[in-house]
Amino acid sequence: MKRLSFHTDVLPLKDELFRLALRITLNHAEAEDVVQETMMKVWNRRDQWDAIESMEAFCVTVCRNLALDRMKRVDNQSQTLEASHDAPDTSYASNPEEQTVQRDRVQLVKHLMQQLPEKQRTCMHLRDIEGKAYKEIAAMMNITEQQVKVNIFRARQTIKQKFLQSEQYGL
Repeated sequence: MKRLSFHTDVLPLKDELFRLALRITLNHAEAEDVVQETMMKVWNRRDQWDAIESMEAFCVTVCRNLALDRMKRVDNQSQTLEASHDAPDTSYASNPEEQTVQRDRVQLVKHLMQQLPEKQRTCMHLRDIEGKAYKEIAAMMNITEQQVKVNIFRARQTIKQKFLQSEQYGL
C-alpha cells in the first residue's frame, strides 16, 4: 500500500483546486479561502488517508463541495470571473484584428460556460480544461460515467447554439 504524504500528494494539487474553486466562486479571494479550507479538511482527515483510493479525487470533491456551500451562503452569482489576459497569438498569420476577434470569442465562450447549470459547467471544465478522464470526473462528482458524458454533451450543445446565435446576431 502506498504511503501518502501531505507534502508530495496533497500540496501539488493546490493550483488545480484553486482553478476549480475560482471557476465556482468567481472570486479570487473566495477561491483562495476555499483552497485553504480544503487543505485543512484534508489534513484533519489524515488518519483516514489509507482508505482513500485517489487523493486527487478526494481533494477535488472536498474543494468542490466547499465552494458550492460557500456560494449558497454568500449568493455570489452576480459576479463575473476575473478575465484572464490570454496571451495573444503572435504567429505571422495573425494580425491585430484577428487577435481581437479571437480574444472576444474566447471571452464569449467563458461567459456562456458561466451560464451553464453547475453540474454541466463542472463536468465540462474538468474534461475540456483540466483534461480529466470520464472515469475520474465520475468519481469526483459521485455520478456515473454516462451522466458525465450526457452533461458534457448538453453543455457543449448549449454553448454551440448560443455561440452561433451570438455570431449571427444582427445579420
